Amino acid sequence: MRVRLPADPEGRWGTVREHLVERFAGAIGAGRVDAMLAAGRFFGADGVLRGDEPYVPGGHVWFHRDFEPEVPVPFEIGIVHRDDRIVVADKPHFLATTPRGRHITETALARLRRELGLPALQPAHRLDRLTAGLALFVVRPEDRGAYQGLFGERRVRKEYEAVAPYDGRVALPVTVRSRIVKERGVIAAREEAGAPNAESRIELVERRGGLGRYRLLPTTGRTHQLRVHMNALGLPILHDPVYPVVLDPAPDDFSAPLQLLARVLEFTDPVDGRVRRFESGLRLAEWADGAPQA
Repeated sequence: MRVRLPADPEGRWGTVREHLVERFAGAIGAGRVDAMLAAGRFFGADGVLRGDEPYVPGGHVWFHRDFEPEVPVPFEIGIVHRDDRIVVADKPHFLATTPRGRHITETALARLRRELGLPALQPAHRLDRLTAGLALFVVRPEDRGAYQGLFGERRVRKEYEAVAPYDGRVALPVTVRSRIVKERGVIAAREEAGAPNAESRIELVERRGGLGRYRLLPTTGRTHQLRVHMNALGLPILHDPVYPVVLDPAPDDFSAPLQLLARVLEFTDPVDGRVRRFESGLRLAEWADGAPQA
């Protein structure tokens, strides 16, 4: 964690310790701040902080947070491709892409760094924790901007697969455009009036009884975009714990994975100009035909 020391026009904090105690008193208490200082767990630009250093607005303090033990995600990460610049992983359901919130060590990034011996590995984009499938990581820090730029500039063709209810009254294929808003701290995103900021093409691939297998082609990348658009069509993705109703499954309940798979990534490599196309080796459990299930 990096903390920026704010302006102090009233001179409330004479030392770094005084600010840290006030800042974190409600979260961990003054005693815990002092214990962390004594253990050398706070750092400034010049090294370990004792706490009695003069307070300097605009400076930074770094420290590692303490975390509760995480529930292990009992699924392995597949490696679809690896070279000296990129790693394309088949991320399982329930595994976050990067450390965030209560998911730190049980993330694809942390696992891949350990398992592949690549401590500088970084993600080029983020795949939702409940979604399985392809995630692109960059091996060398100097290449990260080029690959991240592909996603930021929408130069990656992404194809997803989903299993959801079949409804013959829904005319497909269809391109859905809407304005999606996601507020910090609110689990579900929502659609609202205004200029569209999200676009997805929805196609029916095949039908089995009351279920359909769908190809989803997002043009944009809003949080929960495909899940929101499928739900808006009246075709909520199977086992979605948020749309249409927010549920609260137990952290160790892995019995009903969201039936959404990032199946294809395709782009022109920004370093060597080659056309790259990767396909997931996973298949959704509700439509599996002998391939590894997701």
